[in-house]
Amino acid sequence: MTDAPRDTTANETGPASRPYSPGLEGVVAGETALGYVDGERGRLLYRGYRIGDLVAHGSYPAVANLLWTGDWIPDHHLPTAAIPRAVMTVLRALPPDAKPMDALRTAVSAWGAAQSLAWPPTVEQARALTAFSPSALAAIARLRSGKEPIDPDPSLDLVAGFLYQLTGSVPDAATARALDAYFIVGAEHGFNASTFTARIITSTRSDIASAVTGAIGTMKGPLHGGAPLEVVDQLSRVGSADHAEAWVRDAIDRGERLMGFGHRVYRAYDPRAAALRTVAEGMEHKPDWLKLATEVEDVVLRVLAEKHPDRPLKTNVEFYAAPVLMGVGLSPDLFPATFSLARHAGWTAHVLEQAATNRLIRPDVNYVGPPERDLPT
Repeated sequence: MTDAPRDTTANETGPASRPYSPGLEGVVAGETALGYVDGERGRLLYRGYRIGDLVAHGSYPAVANLLWTGDWIPDHHLPTAAIPRAVMTVLRALPPDAKPMDALRTAVSAWGAAQSLAWPPTVEQARALTAFSPSALAAIARLRSGKEPIDPDPSLDLVAGFLYQLTGSVPDAATARALDAYFIVGAEHGFNASTFTARIITSTRSDIASAVTGAIGTMKGPLHGGAPLEVVDQLSRVGSADHAEAWVRDAIDRGERLMGFGHRVYRAYDPRAAALRTVAEGMEHKPDWLKLATEVEDVVLRVLAEKHPDRPLKTNVEFYAAPVLMGVGLSPDLFPATFSLARHAGWTAHVLEQAATNRLIRPDVNYVGPPERDLPT
């Protein structure tokens, strides 16, 4: 018997080869009713509601419930949750120099192992996980400082409760409000890298804790969740408003990227930055970081418009996230993990949406390796 003849006429990428878009840019990978990101006009909607209105008139628990259920209940209450004993044992076993994102990822995974989570995911599971993670991050921060974790106060809403468990003091209303605004603007942003990761994991019919654990791992990457840290470093190097213009011009001439400006999606001013700036400027005790940030922003936008008139580079959310997070007393190494807490509402809402009409996410790939060949003899 002779071997069947080989087809050598077809391209090795296959007859169904399609155009490749690096980073999946411009590729429509699904549908969602949760968030609408309008980059051209600088709009962000959660279930149709403008982000600025949600910040002005809502709270993070109300926004989270909106994303999970579609219902707008302005006075919805969601306190932080107690840490299961098994999870606390895991947290105490971590080395004191463990990075907060690594520790939070571990905490969510351990929480999932302790829950016996069933498929499909539920709103109750989303609430429970979103309420658990702030307690876990607060405990992580205290343990590494040699302090004991603090039990939740059920009378406090989630953001104020997180700050209480972190510091041991109930925050003043303005501080809690500023961080709550940050949580709201960070809750949801379409098919970003971490959200898409959560949906991919969910599409395999894995549980909600696995999906969020994977999302946290994605958020850990500096191209996704680390930008506010870099804004802090940038503002430190600027030093003062008097030096801002010279520093900005030198940085642009050197080809440096200005952190907090420009965005993969937005071509207009990031509406999340606008909402955060409004809330931050209303803080009773404006931190020096905020004053410097507003002065530097004005200079940067003016110089960018002068040097790149045909290339729209506007302020993005990270620029004001940094001074807000500093202003409420968080250390910079907690920024990515705190961003992850805020994104829990969106991640878990996408998990619920993916599960409701699930199909395994399995894209095609173009093969670009060598053609079919024999092993050397």
